Formats: sequence, structure tokens, C-alpha cells
Amino acid sequence: MTTLTNRPRGALSPVIGEHQGSAHRRAQAWRAGAIIVIWATSLLVVALWVAGGGIGAVLGASGETVTTLGRLTGLVAANLLLYQVLLMARVPLFERGFGRDGITRMHRFVGFWSFWLMGAHIALLALGYAITAGINPFVQLWGFVWDYPGMLLATAGTLLILLVVVTSIRRARRRLRYESWHLLHLYAYLGVGLALPHQLWTGADFLSSPLATAYWWTIWALAAASILVFRFGMPVLRSSRRALRVASVEPDGARGVTIRVVGRDLSTLGARAGQFFVWRFLDGQGWTRGHPFSLSAAPGSELTLTARVVGDGTRRLASLTPGTRVIVEGPYGGMTGERRTGTKLLMIGAGAGVAPLLSLLEAEDYAPGEATLLTRDSVAEDALRQDAIADLVSRRGVRYLPFIGPRSSGPSSWIAASHSAWNGPDLLRHLVSDPEAYDVFVCGTETWMKGLTRDLESAGFPPHRIHSESFTV
Repeated sequence: MTTLTNRPRGALSPVIGEHQGSAHRRAQAWRAGAIIVIWATSLLVVALWVAGGGIGAVLGASGETVTTLGRLTGLVAANLLLYQVLLMARVPLFERGFGRDGITRMHRFVGFWSFWLMGAHIALLALGYAITAGINPFVQLWGFVWDYPGMLLATAGTLLILLVVVTSIRRARRRLRYESWHLLHLYAYLGVGLALPHQLWTGADFLSSPLATAYWWTIWALAAASILVFRFGMPVLRSSRRALRVASVEPDGARGVTIRVVGRDLSTLGARAGQFFVWRFLDGQGWTRGHPFSLSAAPGSELTLTARVVGDGTRRLASLTPGTRVIVEGPYGGMTGERRTGTKLLMIGAGAGVAPLLSLLEAEDYAPGEATLLTRDSVAEDALRQDAIADLVSRRGVRYLPFIGPRSSGPSSWIAASHSAWNGPDLLRHLVSDPEAYDVFVCGTETWMKGLTRDLESAGFPPHRIHSESFTV
């Protein structure tokens, strides 16, 4: 292994430090706003339940007690379903407040809890009504479905949501192509839409007062409008105004492709190195399925993306022709230079994870020898963006360390088998002698990044300077 002699550690320039401080304050303000909205709506939902006599009814020991608990779980489930819609509607407040990784984690957590609470809501209401009426709970459940307004629609919606939940379990997700999973996942919107009418038509807590009725109708109308505006309207409008089109399509490595997109006034998109867009190429059948790809070069007069060809969606990219129209959602992601607080850079990427790291290396300020790029590929032929890496090595003085080969079977599985004699922290300390001076940017699969992050922390890299973002949308 080569060793690197670094200049003495210094501070970031005053201009960069001031810019990062301002960016941090803006990020904190967005996060505070998002948290306030979630807490305010949650507390209002609880207040509506209390105002409807919820506490008093729970204290009894009768069918009404069970029914009241069913109402409460229904309210919480409805509120969580609302968050599900808003979290995935690309609402700027939540995108900037929580970041894409945070939203993805919340989406999964909220999704499963909303489903289980919805099931508890159905079971408790059927049991509570059955106790009061003195009938079999299954008879009561059947009566709900056939006799109550909107319940047939709600049943269909529940089955669709069940389909989404089952296909979102990690084991099932791994067995599905991305395109199939994405199509099935869209049924969640239809499921929520079908389940909504019975809440607004017959739900006691939704109709208990004019304020409650106005609140629920308004909040769901805003959620629907958010989907139409931020998921569909704005991407189409912004992309059309800038006349985004494919400029070139080039093979990259043995199984990759690099695409350059041009248009008018691209700087007004506000993209930063390290971010990603959801891309749709209007080349025929399948254009509606968006795919998340990071920028693989610093944004400027063109936008560049690089993808590994692994499925139907990415295979289509290789057959794109110059002039194909493009629609983008974004930019998204918080793995940008604004996170930097150190003077040096260590970039570690696996496979296509090298893309955002290269865009950051092109855009960021550092002296020759102060940036190191470590990449992981199973075979050398699969390595992406080799020309861009060579340019950074010669022009910017980036230190490049490719780790090629199968994954190590040891505890540090992010290491190549050729270096399996090393443990992760020792190898990292061997490569970088002063970890406290570095910001580390990591990009790869979630499992790979988790193992690497543990080793980085054990090697002495400050946790607040380890920045990562998964490919998940």
C-alpha cells in the first residue's frame, strides 16, 4: 500500500465555513418546521379523540370500551396513512427537513405501523359492536362490510394496502424486479383513496364536530394536492420549461452506461454535486417508471448520470437516442459538500455508488493529496467512470485506490477478498493516518455501508463526519 504525506491540518476557508454554517442553519430550520407540522397534526388528532369522550369511554368495562379503543387506533392509523402520502409526495418541507434517507426510514416504519393499527381498528370495532349487540364478531364484521356506507370500498382498499405491505417485506422485495415492485407499490395510493370515503362519511371522530370534519377534509385534500403538484405537475412543468433532452449515451465499463442531458438554464434546477434525480425518459413503453440515479459529474451546462445495467429499466438506458425528451423529479439528497466540516476528503463507493462521489470530487475545494477515492468492484471490467477518475487523479491530485475482487468472508465484508488478512479498522488507519481531519462520504448498498460505517468509527473517524446515503427511494 502507498502512504500519503499530508500537509498540516488547517481550517476551512472563512468563506466555505460561513457558507456551511448558513446551510446548516437552513437545514435545521427546515427540520424544525417538518417536526412541528407532524407534532401539531398528531396532537390535534388526540385532542379530537379526547373531545369525543374517548378517555371516559375507555375507563368503563364494556363493549363501548373496546369500540373506543377501535376508534383511537383508527384515528392513529388514518394519521399515519396521511404521513405516508405526504412523505412520498416529494413535499419540499419533508424532503429538506428529513433528507431522503430519513424519509425512506420513516416511510417504512410508518407504513408497517399504519397497517397493523388499521387491522387493530377493524378487529376492535367488530368486537366492540358485537359485545354491545350480543352477536358473533364475524357476523358484525360482515355487517360492517355490507351495510355501512363506503365499507366495500374500504375493504378493497385494505386488500390493496395488504398487497403493498407483503411485497415491501425485505425478503419479498429482493425477489421482485424493481419495475414490478414499483408498479405494485403505486397501488398504495389507490388503497388509501378507497379506504378514505368510509372515514369521512361514517367515522364518528371524523364527524364529531364541524372542526373535526373541516380538519380531515382539508388535510386529505392538501395531501392529494401535494401528490398532483409535487409528484406530477412540477416535474413536468420544470422539465418542459428547460427542454431537457438526451445529448449522448456512452457505454461505461462492461455493464454500465453514462448519459448526458442538456437543456436551458439548468442552474435554476438548484442541483448540487452529490444529489440525485428521479429520471423518466420519454422513449416509449415504460417511460412512466421513474428511476433514481445520482449525478456522476458536477452539474453545470449539462447533467450527467451513470448507471449499472442490472434490469429492464436500466437496460433501456443503453438504447436511448440523442434528442429523447427527459422528465426529472428533484434534485434530492443531502450528501453534499455542505456537510463538510473537515479539511480532507475520503470517498468510498461500491459499484455505481462511485457516481455521486465523483461529482463531489469535481465540485469540492481541496488541495492535491487531500482527497482519497476508494472503490469496490467485483471485476475490473465493471468499474465505472474510469476516464473521469483518471482526470481527477492527474488534474486535482486525487489519490485513487481501487479494490477489485469478491467480497471478503471476514467480519469486514466491505473489503475485497484480496485484503481479507486485514480487519477493517486497521486497513482504514493504514490508508489514512489522520482520520480526525477527514470528512468521509460513503455510497453503496445499505448492508455494505453499515459494515463500513462501523469500521470507520472504530478506526477513529468522527461519526459526525461520516456521510452516507442509500440508493433507496
